[in-house]
Amino acid sequence: MTAILHANLLSIECILQVPANLSKPKKKWHSIFTTIYCSRTFSSLVIKSPTPKEKTKAIPHSSSFVSLTVVRENSPFQIDQTTLIELVKEKKIERLQKYDGIDGVASVLGTDTEVGISGSTEDIASRHEAFGSNTYKKPPTKSFLHFVIEAFKDLTIMILLGCAALSLGFGIKEHGPKEGWYDGGSIFVAVFLVIAVSAISNYRQNRQFDKLSKVSNNIQIDVVRGGRRQQVSIFEIVVGDIVCLKIGDQVPADGLFLDGHSLQVDESSMTGESDHVEVNRCQNPFLFSGTKVADGYARMLVTSVGMNTMWGQMMSQISRDTNEQTPLQARLNKLTSSIGKVGLAVAFLVLVVLLVRYFTGNTKDENGNREFNRGKTKADDVINAVVGIVAAAVTIVVVAIPEGLPLAVTLTLAYSMKRMMADQAMVRKLNACETMGSATTICTDKTGTLTLNRMKVTKFWLGQESMEEGASSISPFVADLIHQGVALNTTGSVYRASSGTEFEFSGSPTEKAILSWAVLELKMDMEKMKQSCAILQVEAFNSQKKRSGVLIGKKDDGAVHVHWKGAAEMILAMCSNYYDASGIVRDLNDKERMKFEQIIQGMAASSLRCIAFAHKQVSEEESEDLKEQKKLKEDSLTLLGLVGIKDPCRPGVKKAVEECQYAGVNIKMITGDNVFTARAIATECGILRPGEDGEDMFSDVVVEGEEFRNYTPQERMEKVEKIRVMARSSPFDKLLMVQCLKQKGHVVAVTGDGTNDAPALKEADIGLSMGIQGTEVAKESSDIVILDDNFASVATVLRWGRCVYTNIQKFIQFQLTVNVAALCINFVAAVSAGEVPLTAVQLLWVNLIMDTLGALALATERPTKELMEKPPVGRTEPLITNIMWRNLLAQALYQIAVLLTLQFSGESIFGVTKKVNDTLIFNIFVLCQVFNEFNARKLEKKNVFEGIHKNKLFIGIIAITILLQVVMVEFLKRFADTERLNWGQWVACIAFASMSWPIGWAVKFIPVPEKPIFSYLKWRK
Repeated sequence: MTAILHANLLSIECILQVPANLSKPKKKWHSIFTTIYCSRTFSSLVIKSPTPKEKTKAIPHSSSFVSLTVVRENSPFQIDQTTLIELVKEKKIERLQKYDGIDGVASVLGTDTEVGISGSTEDIASRHEAFGSNTYKKPPTKSFLHFVIEAFKDLTIMILLGCAALSLGFGIKEHGPKEGWYDGGSIFVAVFLVIAVSAISNYRQNRQFDKLSKVSNNIQIDVVRGGRRQQVSIFEIVVGDIVCLKIGDQVPADGLFLDGHSLQVDESSMTGESDHVEVNRCQNPFLFSGTKVADGYARMLVTSVGMNTMWGQMMSQISRDTNEQTPLQARLNKLTSSIGKVGLAVAFLVLVVLLVRYFTGNTKDENGNREFNRGKTKADDVINAVVGIVAAAVTIVVVAIPEGLPLAVTLTLAYSMKRMMADQAMVRKLNACETMGSATTICTDKTGTLTLNRMKVTKFWLGQESMEEGASSISPFVADLIHQGVALNTTGSVYRASSGTEFEFSGSPTEKAILSWAVLELKMDMEKMKQSCAILQVEAFNSQKKRSGVLIGKKDDGAVHVHWKGAAEMILAMCSNYYDASGIVRDLNDKERMKFEQIIQGMAASSLRCIAFAHKQVSEEESEDLKEQKKLKEDSLTLLGLVGIKDPCRPGVKKAVEECQYAGVNIKMITGDNVFTARAIATECGILRPGEDGEDMFSDVVVEGEEFRNYTPQERMEKVEKIRVMARSSPFDKLLMVQCLKQKGHVVAVTGDGTNDAPALKEADIGLSMGIQGTEVAKESSDIVILDDNFASVATVLRWGRCVYTNIQKFIQFQLTVNVAALCINFVAAVSAGEVPLTAVQLLWVNLIMDTLGALALATERPTKELMEKPPVGRTEPLITNIMWRNLLAQALYQIAVLLTLQFSGESIFGVTKKVNDTLIFNIFVLCQVFNEFNARKLEKKNVFEGIHKNKLFIGIIAITILLQVVMVEFLKRFADTERLNWGQWVACIAFASMSWPIGWAVKFIPVPEKPIFSYLKWRK
């Protein structure tokens, strides 16, 4: 058996050695034959001979092509998933050679390396079935039960539950199960209500985060399917796809390098190594999901997706942290703990006073008898009374600790995030919402943010002549060189389904504009150009150099040319000659150079982006040297021509800029364009005013990046606030400006779209990346993604940021009024009368109204115009302003005065029993909060009803609160420990509570100092 196997293996080995001179179709036949031969050989060894009975059952096979269809090229695929994973994971070239290299792998995956996969529904489905989809398994999301358990862990809730359990036990023992459960049961119900509301809001916020992460992970990727370059979602990528990668892209799956140039990949997310790895076809063609393209461009063949990639294995272990604390939440937690300490001190005093009064016999029951008689009172009664006293003290703590504050922040941020999403802004980091409200300076890009990013070539200069007629008047030799420079020095592409159909251009807006101009105006044939020349070396465009270059070899005569394309003045500086309109080479002396500079300035002053083309034929020896050094010739070039690209301003930009300036926020434009284009656009957008054209002003207001870079640190700090426009800037200049502004105490927001903007986006207080033009690196470094790339959306984010901050201030004012009033009333009553007018259940009900319903009502106020009329809130301004102290103290003092008067004289004033008087106190206290909720809507404005009809939720919550209060007083007497009130008493309660409105209106006439109250205390110390 072994000998037979050995002999067979030897023959297989001979067959597997494919002769190198075979054509591609013959190689396929060879591989088919090998597969069949191998399978038959092994099956003959393993499968036993059929019995005569089996032979009769067997279906006879004809010697036709049936066996060939079993190993069809497309389905099933001739390679399994495990092999594909190991192929990339191990990074071994030898293993790749077993499959005839990258082209061989593409072939077994049914991919044409030029056209891509067919992209039909059946094709995609079969690939999904065979290799899986490009999605990652995530850890299970936290269930509702998890948040219920979290809410139970609160110490005050646990104490209250203990009190409720004791109260329930003693109540049933004393009064029987029919009536004895009321006290303890009502506390249980109130506590569970608080827990339910807290759990529901936290659960909803968690779901919101899950939705957000789905949206933020949905990246659009360029793929080639059916010969057409198109954008698909990262989740739709399948094995066999050809993906186009450029600087700043995230590699969407594991795969192999097909073709491209100067590809450098940042693998730090996988390996932790900060050095960029060069990826090429010969030594290292392996690409990994989750890594970032640092330089160059390429096309890759996808070999593994989703959970089969290296990144997928890592991602499945990581869950998004939703417990991120924002600076405002941290400040509120500090405030909550401070108020909580005061509440604990008051509760402890009340506990001591009530216990002393009880055990000294100073308290009486409903019949006027002493509650405690030494030696006579039963132990059960004593424990029951002590439990009641402890419950009252704990309830004071519950009311004193404003748990509603974190909830209010959560609700406000969650609500505003949802609304901002509708307003084209996706918040990636929660703290950006509130920080944006404090922004004092916005540094913005020009292209795509202030302008539409719909570019069109409107001017073409050949030599010093403006070419209006297009291709007809250009020398064929020069036209051919321009065709080379456009077709081969680009990251864009041209697609045409058939000769009658329209062209489709893909790539960046600048590339698309140049390609469409060359194809439609200059009659360039992209395919013909690509076939007639070979690309030898590429220098990809980056925002530092503002140019891209390519070294090409012509196939017909072997001539080697270097072509450059980029910012006009940069390319002009590299040239020593130029072509005139008739194709004659002229010397570029200083006089001619001045003329070209004037042409460039003229185009720039008309808001045109100026791009120049230049070339040089190089000798064979020189080209070999350049390839070895991986550099391109950068001097003594010949200028081919200049194009002016128009990018019109976005329609709403001027209004948005004016809004921001009116709100006290400085707008600075930082662009890579030259100073004249930058100035023209800045004036058009309203960043520069026409009056600022004077030469003395111009020097300070508009600077170039190099000039700013070369200032001394002291000069920079002096001038940075005056600068409105920085032209010809590099990403480093942007970073430098952000650092200077932050040192001056500014809260800086920065917009960016390129990979090189990442440092500035991270350094800024708020990084705003662009959703359409932004690279994945930029988005990952930012806090907020502007989905439509529009500056008007930046102004919307600013408005929402201020709205968040103001809404939280409104809630703090509302909450603290309740805290101060409830603490004072219960403390004074306990110390003087030895009893608490507001019971545990009543206080828990008030807590629920103000914490949850109040937070919901005030946290969902929409942004208003007056938000943009105030200056920005500084970094160090206190959360509770003097205005808020004035408003809340006035309301709290009024409530304390009314309720304490009723506590001591209510029975005689109204001529009612003690139980009815306690109900009146409870009812007036709750209604005061309802009326005060209206006052909290406007911190400074006297008209608190303005815009109330737009906030349906607010009106709804007020209606629900009043309805529930009526139910509490009138129908739940046992549960809430209340008595029914007659119409006259209800009118009296409403009259007392409604006084909150005139008091709120009158108190706003009292002026307050601008300096925070507590700063005087510090000064005195």
